[in-house]
Order: sequence, then C-alpha cells, then structure tokens
Amino acid sequence: MNCLTHNLGLSETFENVRKLSFEEKKEAVLDEVKINAFLDKILEFKSLFVTKANNINTLVEKIEEITWFNDKDVDNDTLMKINDLISAIRDLHSSLLRQYVSLNIIRSKGIANIEIKNFKAAIDDLKEVAQDLESRFFFLPNIPDFEEITKELSLV
Repeated sequence: MNCLTHNLGLSETFENVRKLSFEEKKEAVLDEVKINAFLDKILEFKSLFVTKANNINTLVEKIEEITWFNDKDVDNDTLMKINDLISAIRDLHSSLLRQYVSLNIIRSKGIANIEIKNFKAAIDDLKEVAQDLESRFFFLPNIPDFEEITKELSLV
C-alpha cells in the first residue's frame, strides 16, 4: 500500500513538473517577444528625442540668422515681431524644459542618456539664442560702441 501511495505522489509531482516545464518553455518564447517589443519601444523613444533635438536645432539656426539683420532694415514693426518671437521662444523653452525635467526617472535608469543629453543641449541653445536676440535688438543698440562694431562687421 505504501508503494501505491508513493507512486501516486510521484505521478502527481511528475505531472506538476511536466506542466510547469511546458509552461516555462512556452513563456520563454513569449518573453523574447515581450523583450523585443520593449526594446523596440526604447528605440522609438530615442528616435523621438533625436527628432525633437533636430527640430529645436533647426529653429535655433533660423533664429540666429535673424540676429544678423541689418539695423537699417529693422523698423518698429519688425522690432515688435522680434519681441513677439522672443516671447514665443521663451514659452517654447519653458515647455521643453518641463518635458526634460519629467524625464528624471528615465535618465536615472540610464535609458536614452545620449539622446536626452542632446535634447537638453538643444533646449539650452534655444534659451541662449533668445537671449542673443533680445540683446542684439533691445540692449546692445543702446551702447554707442556696439553701433560702431556692427558697422565694421558689415564691411567684412
């Protein structure tokens, strides 16, 4: 009778091991699919921030061109538009900076570090170009030496 009890226990344990082994083998394949899907999402995330940084850098280049406008071609209407542009840049900078701060957890995990650092650098460049634009058209023209230097640069 003991043999029969042992055999039943052995058979039941064998069935449990067999089922669990089968489930784990199936799950291993599913885990690979899940891991690949996860890695694909990370690549998409990285790509998103590469695109954002590129878009910001393109804007920065266009804004930098404005700083080279000739003073003779800039009237009050143009100055008003430049002032509005500076405000819009600052608003954009604020929004982008909030996005960057919201990435603290992701950055702490080491995910997309390079892409996020490039995104932050682009955000910093945007802030700097707004400051340059404001200085160029609203602060520096009030300094007499600036006008002289600008004239000399335009001759080059």
